[in-house]
Amino acid sequence: MEYEAVIGLETHVQLKTHSKMWCGCANAFGSDPNTNVCPICLGMPGVLPVPNAEAIRLTVLTGYLLNCEIPRFAKFDRKNYFYPDSAKNYQVTQYDKPSTANGWIEFEFDGPGSVDGLARVRITRAHLEEDVGKNSHFDRFSGVDFNRAGVPLLEIVSEPDLNGPDMAYAYLRALTDVLYRGGISDCDLEKGMVRCDVNVSVRPKGSTKLGAKIEIKNMNSFSGVRCALEYEIPRQIEAVKRGETLRQETRRWDDLAGITEAMRSKEDAHDYRYFPEPDLMPLAPTDEWLASVRAQVVELPLARKRRFLREYGLPDGDAEIFRDNLPLAGFFEKAAQGASQPKAIANWVINNLQARLSDSGTAVDEVRIRPEQVRELVGLVDGGSISSKIAQDVFAEMFTTGDSPKAIVERNGWSQVSDVGALEALCDQAIAANPGPAADFRAGKSAALNALKGQVMKLSKGKANPALAGEILERKLRA
Repeated sequence: MEYEAVIGLETHVQLKTHSKMWCGCANAFGSDPNTNVCPICLGMPGVLPVPNAEAIRLTVLTGYLLNCEIPRFAKFDRKNYFYPDSAKNYQVTQYDKPSTANGWIEFEFDGPGSVDGLARVRITRAHLEEDVGKNSHFDRFSGVDFNRAGVPLLEIVSEPDLNGPDMAYAYLRALTDVLYRGGISDCDLEKGMVRCDVNVSVRPKGSTKLGAKIEIKNMNSFSGVRCALEYEIPRQIEAVKRGETLRQETRRWDDLAGITEAMRSKEDAHDYRYFPEPDLMPLAPTDEWLASVRAQVVELPLARKRRFLREYGLPDGDAEIFRDNLPLAGFFEKAAQGASQPKAIANWVINNLQARLSDSGTAVDEVRIRPEQVRELVGLVDGGSISSKIAQDVFAEMFTTGDSPKAIVERNGWSQVSDVGALEALCDQAIAANPGPAADFRAGKSAALNALKGQVMKLSKGKANPALAGEILERKLRA
């Protein structure tokens, strides 16, 4: 019997706020342990939390970015558990009335579960909660740093729509891309801003019944998620084939050993004794406020790539570059306004401008070249005013001086030679000086014409109209 994996991910993302969720303590990484704390962070008796309005805005904005429904009523709950990193012995979260629900994310993935290179994963919810402290274990003692306690945290729960390690990896990359581009989080894995719990089960292929859910807890890298699934899925399949009964449990990933290890039986929701947070009012967003948040939704990378393919007719490789480089994409769009050949403009922006930006360490918004000048340069080449070789020199001077292409061409006398009489004289010189290629062309070797054309370009110092020169050479050689 063949088996398949069913995977759902719970991704915890720290929000991009200046202060914590319930107090004014700094939401900052790298401070000395237990310096960004106050009585509210530490759960002292008698303190009252005050919600961070920016965190609520970012949560709803995430809902729009992930195509979620935004309920008109949401509330906070207490999730009760005892662990050293939770000073209050409970975590403030959202349980049955979250701020967002029922969304989806689409991303590029060429594998099982995709259609035409795209996969869609449903989002159960993206709910707001507080982070807890960080435990550190040493030889003879353990310590807790509460700097992270109370940091706004978004838990994004997917439906079990993922079917393998590669799809899970692609989903996480796409999800954090959306959150980073949308201004929700910096998504810096090295700073612990993104962590993931993996829920995975196996079942006979074609079955609709879910198997026992095994949770792999606190994954802090996407490659680790992929490696853990590459181990855990075969482990479960082999266990089922041996006749074992898998039970719901929580496991940890040992990156050095390359295995998962059992930690404890998996808790159910009732084990946490959820109840409404009595110190916080429910959330009831108004139509006006929701409209103001929706107006802040930006164009996401995949949507930009699709639009560039559709509107400008760019090849996939060009659109992919603009997908991930918003400043370069903005420059291209301005240059392509009203252009008859946006592909030619894309070539100059990608192959020339991007290379010079990299070599000079210059940002797009710092360059002297204006987008309309690139459009003008392409027009000069297309109109036969300059050759493509001369255009390279013109672009180099444009980048240095910021002058217009026409001014540079006129100043240097680089206008392309299209006078038939002048070109015929140059062609006669090239044929006389290169009898070998001339004979080869007459003998049927059509590629030899390029060698003669190159000589004409050399004699004209790159200013000859190459297309017209080729026509004249061919006419003379066939005479």
